[in-house]
Amino acid sequence: MRPDTPPDHIAEAERLLRTATQYPEDSEPLLLQAAAHLELAGDRERASTLYDRLLTSGPDRPHLVKALQAANLWEYGHEAEARALIAGIRAAGPADPAPWEIVAETLEAHDELDASHACFTEAVTLLLPSGEDEVPYETQTLLTGRHRVRRLLGHPHDGWDLRADKVHGGQSDIPLDELHDPNRLWALGSDNPAELRAEIARLRSELGSYRSALSRPFPVAVLHWPAPELTELLAAYPELEAEYPTHAAHLTDIEASLRDLASTGTANLGIVTATVPAYEAFAASEQSSPALADLLPQFTTTLAARGRATPWPPPRNGPCWCGSERAYRDCHGGDSF
Repeated sequence: MRPDTPPDHIAEAERLLRTATQYPEDSEPLLLQAAAHLELAGDRERASTLYDRLLTSGPDRPHLVKALQAANLWEYGHEAEARALIAGIRAAGPADPAPWEIVAETLEAHDELDASHACFTEAVTLLLPSGEDEVPYETQTLLTGRHRVRRLLGHPHDGWDLRADKVHGGQSDIPLDELHDPNRLWALGSDNPAELRAEIARLRSELGSYRSALSRPFPVAVLHWPAPELTELLAAYPELEAEYPTHAAHLTDIEASLRDLASTGTANLGIVTATVPAYEAFAASEQSSPALADLLPQFTTTLAARGRATPWPPPRNGPCWCGSERAYRDCHGGDSF
């Protein structure tokens, strides 16, 4: 099937069901995919039958199946059953983030904002110890979902929201507060054609700006770790010490690499400044380990493509790229370098 061809959801569900029969050891993910296609096709009753079939067979992730079943049941008029399933999931307190997210978003979708907020809060309290700064990739959407619901409720920022801002800031230039602007979220769900047209125009404008940014050639960039970030990186991933023996050597290597590139005629050079949370999120998106040195060039290129690179060299009288607050000419831009 071509990527731009709309799928026939019923036909795809039937194909997945046949495949599940042929490969019973993989039946659970195949049946979940089949149920999703049936939901998209509007055949929610049949999707519900598949979820029941999975639950009676002892699935590997029963809470996930129950959450999907609850969301499906609520959509086609079985609210009481859905609520009962949701209450059972919350009482069980699963360690899997996915059921929490599905349940909280189901409540949010049906304007149960206070219940959705309580559910998101239960999940992050259970799965994200407050004394740890690192947020595992699988649980990041719980933080951002909670942030969204709190914005809709008009609640002020709290500690969890600050963690959500930090996680999101490593992945996007658009602040969460703007992304979760209540007026914007309500406009997307509005029945008022004028509000919808206004929001569509706004989205088109943003998309046009994003496409323009992508169409510009991005710099050939070198990765820069500020001293605190490099310390944190090497403490977490000592395997990378061979790449970064000292912070001073790291800074020297950056300037030397860029000067070598410039000497060969390479234009449009830049420096991208890294943070450990952003690097870990990128590694998770690539299904790779942050400890692998081969991932660093990919991370650098991705940041440069997202417009995160600072042009090099800076003005001779301007501040040095290293963050020393000295003029570039008196720091890494000096003739004695």
